[in-house]
Amino acid sequence: MQHARLNLPIPGANLNSARKFSGGRGGVNFAVAGSTALPAEVLSSKNIMNIVTNESLSTQLEWMFSYFNTTCSKDCAKEINSSLFMVGEIGGNDYNYAFMFSKTTEETKALVPGVVKAIKDAVEKVIGYGARRVVVPGNFPIGCFPVYLSQFEPNDADAYDEFHCLKELNSFASYHNELLKQTVDELKKNYPDVIIVYGDYYKAFMSIYQNAQSLGFDTKTIQKACCGTGGDHNFSLWRMCGALGVPVCPNPDQHISWDGIHLTQKAYQHMAEWLINDIFPKLQCSA
Repeated sequence: MQHARLNLPIPGANLNSARKFSGGRGGVNFAVAGSTALPAEVLSSKNIMNIVTNESLSTQLEWMFSYFNTTCSKDCAKEINSSLFMVGEIGGNDYNYAFMFSKTTEETKALVPGVVKAIKDAVEKVIGYGARRVVVPGNFPIGCFPVYLSQFEPNDADAYDEFHCLKELNSFASYHNELLKQTVDELKKNYPDVIIVYGDYYKAFMSIYQNAQSLGFDTKTIQKACCGTGGDHNFSLWRMCGALGVPVCPNPDQHISWDGIHLTQKAYQHMAEWLINDIFPKLQCSA
């Protein structure tokens, strides 16, 4: 939706042979659903399993470099120089799987420096390939998501903030984001000729919560999945969206959460608008 407003095509998936990267108007998406920042073997050594895929950030970088070396046009260097690179959001799944395998917040917190270093290394590799504008997004306030609200249900009212989000988990997300912001500042100093911008997904998401009613969301279902079933948050890990018999709400545009993990298109639209307004002026793009 935001691509249309900006008169830009949606980046094509790397493995789709029909995708294009030409004249700076196309774009390629190297993301892998369910992937992590840390390699699967690193997580496995900590008894954390990626139940979705064995691919990680390193695979996505390998695909990108392979694409530039084999598929990109003869003007590839010029196109890379004038393109915008999004490195992330990545790292959230590392933490999702850790919590899923019953790691405590403190145990999961120990992953953060390694995750942030993996992101830093990725940014440096992208810059080494010629990128001159890079956005590095942070993590969401995961304590507001149905998947976590249904998994961690403390009876202590003090465990929740004014939006009924879990303070401990949002504090954890903020820890990741602060470390990432410090890393972005270091990268800016090390690469003064490259524009590197932090993408504040946390604030973008919270702007929806803070303005939910005026944005048209039903405040009674703000923490309920549109597609899901079970419990106070309409979410169950054992009967997730897409499973046989799991219902879908009739009014997804009034919901923030689509399936307990991802947002609805309406929520993503508002996030995108916030992020574009915040990030675009910092990119110093010429008309």
